[in-house]
Amino acid sequence: MGILDTVPGLLDALRGEMTPKFLATRNSAGMPNVVPVVSILPSDDEPDTLFFGNFLLRKSIQNLQEDPRVCVLVITPQLEGWVLLADFVEFQRTGPYVERQMNSSLLRYNAYTGVRNAGILRVKSALGGFKIGRLNVALDYIRTKVAAMGAGDGQAGGIVVPRPVCAEFAKMVAVKVLAWIGPDGYPRIAPVLSLQPAGRGVMIHWLGSQPLGWPSDGDSVACNILTFEAVSYQLKGQWAKRGKTGAVTVREVYAGGPPLPGGRIA
Repeated sequence: MGILDTVPGLLDALRGEMTPKFLATRNSAGMPNVVPVVSILPSDDEPDTLFFGNFLLRKSIQNLQEDPRVCVLVITPQLEGWVLLADFVEFQRTGPYVERQMNSSLLRYNAYTGVRNAGILRVKSALGGFKIGRLNVALDYIRTKVAAMGAGDGQAGGIVVPRPVCAEFAKMVAVKVLAWIGPDGYPRIAPVLSLQPAGRGVMIHWLGSQPLGWPSDGDSVACNILTFEAVSYQLKGQWAKRGKTGAVTVREVYAGGPPLPGGRIA
């Protein structure tokens, strides 16, 4: 029996082909990257093994070649989630993992996708689970919105985030996550559902308790949003605590999907 078998509900969540899952990687300089990878699935034959399809993952693939340490977050529509640490093992060009990815509902009828290979991850540990109440989501969103209104409209040293990106992050109904590098060198991912703009160059989130804690002031962080319309963007910047909120001063903005997957847009 492996780690995944001992955590109630985790395997069922991982088997959901369209369940939101995020993969955080790091480059050799320690900069985190986090993207939605809903193709992550558990192996039926190898304990504590996950596999995913290599498509629309240009930066993540580059990072995996530089550093094998990763973090995976899975969150269900009921807002129950888990965070896993894992190590990248290899890419396989043929075999059952590739075939299973190609036959998945995500890939079978998608004109943009097609896997060249399947990435293999070996789970190291399960850091903890969480359950977020929908009322708490609404309350934290309102609290953050009030805090954002009082933060002014300055860039606070960040770049000007494009208006369409700000509009997506301003939505309450979307999955938003934050990634940073933990003290052991592995990335961490936490849900930040209330994350929203506070001016054109800063994003803020209402801080609450969560099992992984939060980054330290000055840490490099990455944020990602996945909407129910399958729109995704990634922001990278610097973290700081501001009263009861955490703030990300945005330095870079990337598109998460077609027609420019992984391309920098600001």
